[in-house]
Amino acid sequence: MSSPTLSRRVFLKGSGGVLAGTLAFAAGPISLLAPSRSWAMPLDTLSTRQGEMLLGVAKQMFPHPGLEDAVYAHVVKSLDRKSADGLMLGILHDGIVELDRSAGGDWLALNDAARLEHLAPLAGTPFFETIRGDAVVSLYDNPLAFAHFGYQGAEGDGGYLTKGFNDLTWLPDPPQPQGGYLPFEEPTA
Repeated sequence: MSSPTLSRRVFLKGSGGVLAGTLAFAAGPISLLAPSRSWAMPLDTLSTRQGEMLLGVAKQMFPHPGLEDAVYAHVVKSLDRKSADGLMLGILHDGIVELDRSAGGDWLALNDAARLEHLAPLAGTPFFETIRGDAVVSLYDNPLAFAHFGYQGAEGDGGYLTKGFNDLTWLPDPPQPQGGYLPFEEPTA
């Protein structure tokens, strides 16, 4: 009796889904961090369709023109990890089913305005709040988002006070307190 062999495609279908895409902007800041223009993110619990739906929902909730899908995929990956808990998977599944039902079968086939029209009534539901709550962290706390928004990361103990962010020139200088404004600044007499 021979043992069954599994192709990669069959294995991936049985173990979850895969989100895949291509970077839209070959010369953008994210492309400098990416090893190639194509990307793929395996999903352990969610199907490919569920992942695509959640990616679309995240883009509707947090629209940023020019932000690559690869950055939004971090939201889906985070939700996928948390979906190992059956309760979370049920919440996401039910919300996806509701979006498709309200859209007449395929929410992803709609244009952006129509997608938003079907998503807005779900605000405040466990589905909406689960995605919103997770996306606030998983979308904005990753190096790809940092590159897109121009955030260079933490600057250490000194912060940004002496890095050019204290250059307010259009207001008169307020009276200086005795201890000074900047750390380690000597008070003026």
